[in-house]
Amino acid sequence: MRTLAPWLALIAFLAVPPFVWPQSWLLAWLAQSAAMIVFALSYNLLLGETGLLSFGHAAYAGLGALIAAQVFNRIGVPLVLLPLVGGLGAALVGALFGLIATRRSGTAFAMITLGLGELVVAAAWTLPGWFGGEAGIAIDRTSGPRFIAQSFFGLSFGPAREAYALIALWCLAASVAMFALSRTPFMRLANAVRDNPARAAAIGCYPPRIRYGVVVLSAFFAGIAGTMGLVNIELVSTESVGMMRSGAVLIATVIGGTGAFFGPVAGALVLTFFSVIVASVTRAWLFYLGMFFVVVVMAAPDGLAGFCARHTARVATHGWRRCRAAYLWSALAALLWLAAIVLAVQWAYAARFGADEGAAGVIFGLGANVGIGNGPLLSAWSASPFWPAIALAVLAALGTLSTRHAMRAQARLADNAGDASAALSTGDSR
Repeated sequence: MRTLAPWLALIAFLAVPPFVWPQSWLLAWLAQSAAMIVFALSYNLLLGETGLLSFGHAAYAGLGALIAAQVFNRIGVPLVLLPLVGGLGAALVGALFGLIATRRSGTAFAMITLGLGELVVAAAWTLPGWFGGEAGIAIDRTSGPRFIAQSFFGLSFGPAREAYALIALWCLAASVAMFALSRTPFMRLANAVRDNPARAAAIGCYPPRIRYGVVVLSAFFAGIAGTMGLVNIELVSTESVGMMRSGAVLIATVIGGTGAFFGPVAGALVLTFFSVIVASVTRAWLFYLGMFFVVVVMAAPDGLAGFCARHTARVATHGWRRCRAAYLWSALAALLWLAAIVLAVQWAYAARFGADEGAAGVIFGLGANVGIGNGPLLSAWSASPFWPAIALAVLAALGTLSTRHAMRAQARLADNAGDASAALSTGDSR
């Protein structure tokens, strides 16, 4: 049941929200999340399974989507099979780039992928006839030939809901395929190359060949992810091969954790939450994402998946009643500090950008001409920085007190755990 629980949660996340709340922005976020899930899982084949840090992974996703768009517009393939076309195109690119990159590992591999990625970006701007230039290449997802099942169910994929259904199905199919791949003997060899390439070579394994195979497979699934984004927005642009997208998938994978298969899934959801939902509220979303990334790297180097697994085991060992005080105080302290940070950041952004900050400026009453009536609270807050400063000081003071209580509760829990371990070892010696 514990093995099936993450899969059931993923299926519920993809399938339930469109029926409960079929809003256009929700479908857009879910579609972006599904594409990012596949993209992050494909990247984890390199980083988590093989220990290869890549700074050019977006090249595979972008070029795969570009090849799929060209094939769709010039030759015509059913939209249902378009992600497969993009995956095969990206695999060909990975086969070419892998010949160069996999001759080295570690930092050298990362720098080679960075250079290859920048070459693709430069080519995208110098070859507008193929890459589409600033406008990119657009497709009409209703114009392709119909697949047999598509004709049977009467699907045109014009409505966003039908397109999202296709994207969700491809997300599940690609995730299952990568999960099965991660359990194969080939990926066990990739783990051996990651952990100790010298010993892997001593038993007859050729590390560059293993790395090359993983690069091609990772590029294939990255191409599927890129084409899923193409199906969603019907456009592939030159930005899809840029360094920003490569950095985004790296951030998502590290946030989620590379040690567990579903770690990148959690990281992808966090990234799209910031880039879509938080970005619709405030322009400071990049600041919040960066701060969250730093906190995760410092507090949980193994990512959200490792953090959750570690604390789940802790609660299972000591019981919720012993752990309750430590976790409740920690949660309260985190919420108070989060509120203080958000208040301070939005205060600064609203003071700098005013009405352009939008809803976040309205929340704190610091914007001008916000278009929502001037109530007494908003008027008082916007008239002087005194009240925001007082609120910030109160939140910081309460956060400090909660942090002290949380640290004491954590120390008591650690002492109790140490006493229990000592008593157990004494009993065993007797």
